[in-house]
Amino acid sequence: MLKIALTGGAGSGKSTVARMLAQLGAVVLDADRAAREVVRVGEPAWEGLRREFGTEYFTKDGELDRPRLARLAFADHEARRRLNAILHPAVTHYLARRLAELAAQGVGLVIVEVPLLFEVGLEGAYDRVIVVYAGPEDQEARLAARDRRPPEEIAGILAAQWPLTEKRDRADYVVDNRGAEADTRRQVENIWRDLRKLLTREKKKDSVPGNLSSSNVGLGPKQ
Repeated sequence: MLKIALTGGAGSGKSTVARMLAQLGAVVLDADRAAREVVRVGEPAWEGLRREFGTEYFTKDGELDRPRLARLAFADHEARRRLNAILHPAVTHYLARRLAELAAQGVGLVIVEVPLLFEVGLEGAYDRVIVVYAGPEDQEARLAARDRRPPEEIAGILAAQWPLTEKRDRADYVVDNRGAEADTRRQVENIWRDLRKLLTREKKKDSVPGNLSSSNVGLGPKQ
């Protein structure tokens, strides 16, 4: 299976690009969704967070108060480290399980949206990396409009992530999301065509007699 990481920065447009790729036929996994799944009531990560941060970061129904804990994490480096130590292993395990399930179904290429790919050193687990790039002013404006976050919270979020220029320099593909949506879509379509070619090359490798590669060759589940 070809595993393609999709990353960027807060407010850069990762979800927009992920949606475009899905519309083109890609199978897309979202690490943010995985993070919500692993902190459901009773899950090991949920229990770990309650022990580490206390019940004040949970609602009366026992659900994790994600916005409140996020505000703490972005304002306090040590709190962010403690949060990540519990959350990231659980998310990594969840994604690994989902990837194994998709591979068993015959999926040959999966896009995984991983916001903190470089920050936690996961880039080596993927065959290619797509970075969605935007300027800091674009990120700030989008975060303010989308989440109604105050300026100091936005500053904390951006400070907790690598600068997008550094991520861009490490990418195999870059989507420049500073322009119109139509321009972003054209870039995404070009990348998708290239990824399909890459998949075709992998398929040819697998068809060579004696090649023991375990890569699957389908874009989606076997029918």
